[in-house]
Amino acid sequence: MIGVIGGSGIYDMNGLEGAEWREVNSPFGAPSDLILTGTLNGTPIAFLPRHGRGHAHSPSTVPYRANIDTLKRLGVTDVISVGACGSFREAMAPGDFVIVDQYIDRTIQREKSFFGAGCVAHVSVAQPTCTRLGNACASAAEAAGARVHRGGTYLAMEGPQFSTLAESRLYREKWACDVIGMTGMPEAKLAREAELCYASVAMITDYDSWHPDHGEVDVTAIIATLTANAARGKEMVRALPALLGEDRAPCPDGCDHALEYAILTAPDARDPGMLARLDAVAGRVLNRVAE
Repeated sequence: MIGVIGGSGIYDMNGLEGAEWREVNSPFGAPSDLILTGTLNGTPIAFLPRHGRGHAHSPSTVPYRANIDTLKRLGVTDVISVGACGSFREAMAPGDFVIVDQYIDRTIQREKSFFGAGCVAHVSVAQPTCTRLGNACASAAEAAGARVHRGGTYLAMEGPQFSTLAESRLYREKWACDVIGMTGMPEAKLAREAELCYASVAMITDYDSWHPDHGEVDVTAIIATLTANAARGKEMVRALPALLGEDRAPCPDGCDHALEYAILTAPDARDPGMLARLDAVAGRVLNRVAE
């Protein structure tokens, strides 16, 4: 089952067969919105607007844990994150798509893990995205007419303000980042904890503030580019079922077994209340231990 998290400008998904907006409850709170479910060419799809329809959530108030948890509860195995971003590279121009493969997390106000006191776990995010899924997104985006860059480092900032010129230069020149956005983290970390394959498609809308010929970020220009990107992003999603195939093979990167050796808390020291909240996210491992 493919889960799609739509960012700014992508608040619905047309063309789903049997489309229905569904309420899904999570012990981590309410997700950003109802979840649109249906099928594309026989493949189950679950679509969630990250900011909610009407764009009610800022990057800092998006309920990231509830969003990932509800997708997992629905049976999602593969998550495609689609969102707007700024570019630090001349060659990565507004309108281009970047298949993100690395992150630098500068967010400071968000819950970043499903685990904690009562059940401690440490997962690896050395390679935070799924290669198989990212390659499929790249091929689908190219087929939709987008110019695609395969690989890029995403600077996740807190927002909601855009970067200062000094910050933009730092991220570009010293930290060697390629794009900047406000929602890539902790979403990618949480997807890994939930053993979901995760790919991030960053749709470039601007050059942040470093570019001498473009100056500060202009929201009006961003919206115009966002509209064109959103149409290609939806076409990309529609092409994914055919590329991914009907059979869900084990992930070659091991995303679907990220918790195999990650939980450190001894079974007799685990908090029952915490375990109940983790029934969807970590049920595969916790149920096996219980048995």
